[in-house]
Amino acid sequence: MSIAVTQAAVQMEQNAENLTPHAVIQLLLDGALERLDQAALQLRCGREDQAGQLMHKAIGIINGLRESLDFELGGDMAIRLDRLYGYVIQRLEEAEADTGELILAESSKMLAELKSGWDAIEA
Repeated sequence: MSIAVTQAAVQMEQNAENLTPHAVIQLLLDGALERLDQAALQLRCGREDQAGQLMHKAIGIINGLRESLDFELGGDMAIRLDRLYGYVIQRLEEAEADTGELILAESSKMLAELKSGWDAIEA
């Protein structure tokens, strides 16, 4: 299976010169959510291997978000985000065929809530 580029990645590439750090985080969250949606679809279709690849891609994006945290400037918020990202990664790594859809839904809900808050912040 060839994994297509996310819409978020396309937007990032097309607008690279004009993106603020805030917008980059928004797009990364969009990309992670896109991958989780794709993984859920693959699970519903019985394609566990493809779902696993897509979850791995989402984990990579979340790790990138986690590595971008600035604990000096971010203080308590950075610590909380680090814990959230760590939890989502752990859950996705625990996902199996019988628990995958539940874990994907939980992970998507958490990231969507975070994205909603991030979107509400003015850059």
